[in-house]
Amino acid sequence: MGLIDRVIGGSAAATALGNAAVGVAEVFTANATKQMEASQAAYIAALDEHGAEFQFVRPGLFDRFVNGLNRMPRPMLALGTLSLFVYAMVDPTGFAARMVGLGYVPEPLWWLLGAIVSFYFGAREAYYFRTRPTAPPAPALRDENLALSEWRQTGTQ
Repeated sequence: MGLIDRVIGGSAAATALGNAAVGVAEVFTANATKQMEASQAAYIAALDEHGAEFQFVRPGLFDRFVNGLNRMPRPMLALGTLSLFVYAMVDPTGFAARMVGLGYVPEPLWWLLGAIVSFYFGAREAYYFRTRPTAPPAPALRDENLALSEWRQTGTQ
């Protein structure tokens, strides 16, 4: 240690030499730690800016209208199906004429309707499947079973 101190000129000079080597190395290769810190700071700033945009939610008329439209398909399908039964009982001739008319709808149009309905309900089901709460782990019953078997052994003797 004494020889290096004499050659370089003390610990302050060794520190300056080390910092110079780091500076030269950073010219050729980026400092990964500083790069990660800058990336994290930019990410936090973007999240803060995005959060500030939605801090005060005041849905306008359009937002309320779209939310209302999003809530309509399931009740409309259920009520429409029930109304078909009522219509068949009230006006059987008219109902039969409309059902004959449905027979003229081309098959690709039925496939399109099925795709739209299945994607709508499939997307809802997938959303609820992904966001369902996880069940807590089952309690360990090994100690209780061991105690129960010991109690049975002592109780029968």
